[in-house]
Amino acid sequence: MTEERKLKLIWDFKGPDANITARHHAAHLKDFIRMNDLSMNIVKVEELSPAHSIAYLVVTDAEMPPVRDALKPHRGQLYEPKD
Repeated sequence: MTEERKLKLIWDFKGPDANITARHHAAHLKDFIRMNDLSMNIVKVEELSPAHSIAYLVVTDAEMPPVRDALKPHRGQLYEPKD
């Protein structure tokens, strides 16, 4: 049996307060995970530049459609954990 794919749903934030806004958004994503009993609890924030940060949530293939429809991420990609 193969492991189910993991997908990274991403929200982009730009401007001088991008990182602060991304961290605030990540807190709401954590609340969403708890309220919806998602199978994974991976939420991260990355600062790509001083004016561009992202917040992301990792979900399984099966969880992706309802989460995507509820939260409307800006984009998504396969999740590949960094070792």
